[in-house]
Amino acid sequence: QVQLVESGGGLVQAGGSLRLSCAASGSIISINVMAWYRQAPGKQRELVAARTSNGITNYADSVKGRFSISRDNAKNMVYLQMNSLKPEDTAVYYCNAQNVRTILQTGVNSWGQGTQVTVSS
Repeated sequence: QVQLVESGGGLVQAGGSLRLSCAASGSIISINVMAWYRQAPGKQRELVAARTSNGITNYADSVKGRFSISRDNAKNMVYLQMNSLKPEDTAVYYCNAQNVRTILQTGVNSWGQGTQVTVSS
């Protein structure tokens, strides 16, 4: 079983910055993709940013140039640096790990519990 624990959410004024962290645990051998998704009230969950184990990244158009995703593969951690935050960035942010290989399983997909980010105008 793979567990993901996010931290770093909170309340920030528009134009400010936050850094989210996510730690994966559970006898992990490798993680192919680590990503951040978000879900605002009344909206569907959407991809914010993703990063493969070899460094390929993908960003939602709405966050390009403002957000940056990074990983520490040795520690099974992923980070999301969010700059120039806007009120429309307000959402619950979820960490996601895709195609995880553990000592017992392959192809595991896991989600964190989410962390609230609120940007005030």
